[in-house]
Amino acid sequence: MSFNLRQIEVFRAVMITGSIRGASQLLFVSQPAVSRLLSHTEARVGFPLFERIRGRLFATPEAKKLFHEVEAVYAGVKRVNELARELSEHQEGILNLVASPSVGQAVIPMAMAEYRHSNPQVKLTFHYLGHAPLTERLLNRQADLAVTILPVNHPNLEMEELGSGRLVCICPYNHPLARRATLSVSDLLPFPLISYDRDSPFGAMVGALFEAAGETVRAAIEAGSPQNACALVQAGAGISLVDEFSARSWASSKFVVRPVLNSPVLKATLVRLRTEPMSQLAQGFVDVLQGVMAREGFRVSTEQA
Repeated sequence: MSFNLRQIEVFRAVMITGSIRGASQLLFVSQPAVSRLLSHTEARVGFPLFERIRGRLFATPEAKKLFHEVEAVYAGVKRVNELARELSEHQEGILNLVASPSVGQAVIPMAMAEYRHSNPQVKLTFHYLGHAPLTERLLNRQADLAVTILPVNHPNLEMEELGSGRLVCICPYNHPLARRATLSVSDLLPFPLISYDRDSPFGAMVGALFEAAGETVRAAIEAGSPQNACALVQAGAGISLVDEFSARSWASSKFVVRPVLNSPVLKATLVRLRTEPMSQLAQGFVDVLQGVMAREGFRVSTEQA
C-alpha cells in the first residue's frame, strides 16, 4: 500500500492544480496518463483521494492529511537539490554555522569576516538561534558548528570551551550605579530591574545570584533574552544583568557595564557532532574564532561556572 515517487508526484500535482488537466500541464504528460495513475494510486492505498462531482475533483479529508506530509517530502527534496547546486558551485566547500544570540551578535561575525579574508572561496552560512533549534540543527546535520553560552547536554554532541565571561550589570550612563566600580546585589535593589522568566536559563541564573545574597528578584520588566534587555536599558527602561558577550556586542550603546560581586561565569562553548571528525574547513574556522575570543578578552575560564 505504499506510494512510489511517481504516484506522489501526480497526487501532489492534482492537489495543487485541482484538476487532471492542470496536473497534466504541470507534469507535461497526457491527461489519460494522469487519470490512470491516479486511479491506480487510489486502488493501491485502498481509499478514495478525490471525490468526482460534476467533472471536478475535490480532495477527501484523507488526501488533505497526506498532502501535508507530501509537501514535507518535497521540501526535503528541494533542500537536497539546493545543496547539490551549492556544492557544485562551491567546490572548496560550505561551512554552516549557528550560534546563540549572545555570541552571534558580534564575536561570530568578527570571526567570519576574518576567516573570509584567507578563505574567500568558501561559502559560509550563519544563523543565530535559541537553544532548542540550535541543538536540532546540529543533530539533523544542517549545521557543522555551533557556539552557545548555555550548556548543551546530548550524548551525540561534544563541547569545547572557547572563552568565558561573567554576568554583568548594565545601566544608563547617567545612572547612580554608573558611578560605582563594582556592584553587589544589594546595590541593584532600589532600581527597576529588567530580568527574565524565572524558568528560563538566564532567569534561573539571576535568581540564584539574588538567592545567594539573601534577596529575591523583583522584576519591573521581563525580557526574552539578554539582547532584549540591552535594548531596553538602551532605551532607559531600567537596569539589567546580562552576559558580557551580549553587553560587548552593543559597541555604540548608551549604557555602561559594571561587574557584579559573585556573579556566575558563562562559558562560550563550541558544539559539534561527536560521531563525525571535524573537517579542515571547520578546524580552520575554529582556530580563527579562538583567536578572536582571546583578543576580545574572552579567555578560557580557570574556575567552574
